[in-house]
Amino acid sequence: MNGDWLLRGPDGRLCVYLPSGDAVQCRAELGPGGPWEAPRRVGGEQRLHPGVSLGQGVDGYTHLVAWRPTARGESGLVHSTHFRPRLAPLDWEPLGHPDQKGDRTGTPAVAVDAQGRAHVFVRNAGGGLSMRAQKQKGGWGPWRDLKGRALHGTCVAVAGRDGRIEAYVAAPGELLYWRQEQPGTKFTLVEKVAAAARPDTLRALDTSAERTTLFFTDDSGTLCAWRPGGDPVPVVAAAGPGPLAAVRCAIDGHDCTLFAQRAASGRVAFAAYPSEEETAGAWWTESGPQLPADAEVALALDEAGRVTAAAQSPATARLWLARRKEEPGLALAAWQSV
Repeated sequence: MNGDWLLRGPDGRLCVYLPSGDAVQCRAELGPGGPWEAPRRVGGEQRLHPGVSLGQGVDGYTHLVAWRPTARGESGLVHSTHFRPRLAPLDWEPLGHPDQKGDRTGTPAVAVDAQGRAHVFVRNAGGGLSMRAQKQKGGWGPWRDLKGRALHGTCVAVAGRDGRIEAYVAAPGELLYWRQEQPGTKFTLVEKVAAAARPDTLRALDTSAERTTLFFTDDSGTLCAWRPGGDPVPVVAAAGPGPLAAVRCAIDGHDCTLFAQRAASGRVAFAAYPSEEETAGAWWTESGPQLPADAEVALALDEAGRVTAAAQSPATARLWLARRKEEPGLALAAWQSV
């Protein structure tokens, strides 16, 4: 999964997206706070390759992108939109291939601008970054080569609060950053910075009205933060090797960035610090049951603005959730299997 897979829809209900063999399934709350409906297949009966990427716009609509097999040794990207958690997502529509044809070139990333247009980023066969975006009046624009070389790992994309889309990706010994100068304009490779980032640990988040922050784990196992225009700074040792979840939330009246990650112990670890104040430091606290080795963690805010944590295991098809208690601090209620 690339991107947030626990999301709040425009009706306030939470929805999760789960890999399931050659498909993606979604589950939604029947009402804010639960209970949850049974899993439903996304996008019809079309077979997919493992892995799906997700992005959500300010309208609450979720955009999903995945690879599907098209011919022997070849694949193409497909896109679906999910307007509301209790509605069925649209059928998958083809997006083509960044190199016209060929096999999978990398995990895509999705971000949605203030006008609701999805932007899909993926590495191309030449090792650079390609992008295709929805048009304002429907349909899709052409694939565009944004350049770059020797890119590896998973690209991440994020919509800043000023409406611009930004993308980050790793290359050997460095991180690269693309952005639009104005919403709806072309993308420019703005900056590179020296960093020994583990390729598939990138996570981007809008941390203020003006800036986004890239979080990544470096080769020493340290979770670092980078905002373009500065240098990466360490935050805390990573809790474990799994993907990082992050959300911006209010804790006791303070604007904070909250992390969650499957710890080496198998439980979910949480750490928080004042947004963009990395020098304040952060400390992990573990919670919940011991999870399977393939478990991934996600964070979201529910209809009441409460932090909600989820963990899912593709191998066991199990889903666990916990919500923040109505008390000071970051105490969570007991985890529940749903």
